[in-house]
Amino acid sequence: MTQITLDPREGGGASPLAGGLSGAMIGRAVGDAFVKLNPVKLVKNPVIFTTWIVALLSTISAAAAMAGGQSAGFAVQLALWLWATVLFANVAESVAEGRGKAAADSLRATRVTTKAKLIVDPETGMVISTNASDLEIGSVILVEAGDVIASDGEIIEGVASVNEAAITGESAPVIRESGGDRSAVTGGTTVVSDWIKVRITAKPGSTFLDRMIAMVEGVDRRKTPNELALAVLLAGLTLIFLIAVVTLVGLGAYSGVDLDPMVLGALFITLIPTTIGGLLSAVGIAGMDRLLKVNVLATSGRAVEAAGDVDTLLLDKTGTITFGNRMATEVI
Repeated sequence: MTQITLDPREGGGASPLAGGLSGAMIGRAVGDAFVKLNPVKLVKNPVIFTTWIVALLSTISAAAAMAGGQSAGFAVQLALWLWATVLFANVAESVAEGRGKAAADSLRATRVTTKAKLIVDPETGMVISTNASDLEIGSVILVEAGDVIASDGEIIEGVASVNEAAITGESAPVIRESGGDRSAVTGGTTVVSDWIKVRITAKPGSTFLDRMIAMVEGVDRRKTPNELALAVLLAGLTLIFLIAVVTLVGLGAYSGVDLDPMVLGALFITLIPTTIGGLLSAVGIAGMDRLLKVNVLATSGRAVEAAGDVDTLLLDKTGTITFGNRMATEVI
């Protein structure tokens, strides 16, 4: 087995998809967590759904006790802890689902905020500032050093060094010039030096950036095989402990012991694997977030799990993982 170490400092420019958890993402996840309190959504996770039922019963019991002037400290404390558990699990799930939404929003913002220098008079070279979304096929724009290419197109005049790291991950700028097979440019890339005139070849909504947005938005978060297997195990354990707790009710009645339903509910939640059920999504988030910090984009938790079984990595391009002084270590 050959071991390969990838240094994130080598190549791999910043991708519009890479990044950690932002405040906006957390805020949206918290809002979605309250929406997910709908029992129709929670029923897919038996452990958290059971916790939600006990939390609801504790809340009703606490409200009834306070209305009757009785002590409701235990019921209130139990209800607060259980609602916090359910909300935490929902937040973790929402963050896992919200990564694709955040990535799509980031890409969409790049498309909307990009300005283009539209050439309105080819003879005088007069240009006006235009939104990238307003460019039509055949429009000619001027892109100078430091400008972002507004849309996909073909260079008709000039030569420039273009940084395509946001699209290809290649850190070294490439030369793009008119004529030949290196005249095509992609929207979202940046001109590093010189200038070029670009004729737009993609209509609005059909650019490479638009296709990336559609791809990201179309990705659904599917549970990984390990998550599915663990969910079945947790559901089985929950059922076993439910039978055990219900049995205590009959034993108490037979022995003449009055068991408090709230105590039985707390015992049930303590017995079932509530923590594991609530942390399933958080575990997946932690793994994907570690990859994002080194500019590696994981499209799904399934991909992360599959990567754990890889012992040989074959690459058709080595520019982003080497120092430029490649040397053979073994000849077969």
